[in-house]
Amino acid sequence: MNIHKKQCRACPWKKSTKPERDIPGGYCEKKHEALERTVAQPGVFPRSDTLHVFACHESPVGNEQACAGWVANQLGPGNNLALRMRAMADREAFKGIVLDGPQHERFEDTLPRAHEDG
Repeated sequence: MNIHKKQCRACPWKKSTKPERDIPGGYCEKKHEALERTVAQPGVFPRSDTLHVFACHESPVGNEQACAGWVANQLGPGNNLALRMRAMADREAFKGIVLDGPQHERFEDTLPRAHEDG
């Protein structure tokens, strides 16, 4: 698994990011919402051969890299067991991830409607 090691300036996992304003290249809320399938669901153990990855929006099409914010979230509060198993099998790939500022703990908080009141 290729991982974008340094969190992007406009990563939606950063609390300071407003995706509809900050993500370059034509932000699409429907595509963002579809990324929910990459997030672990409490109490659900996925098939071991299934791992949907939240790609970094700055990685090139065809050579996508996992989003640093998503990896940190899913190895932390998101508790993505499939990703944890992958990280145990390939420890080197998961070393050196650098985050930039306070992070969201839930996928729902990365969406624009979570910012409407603030």
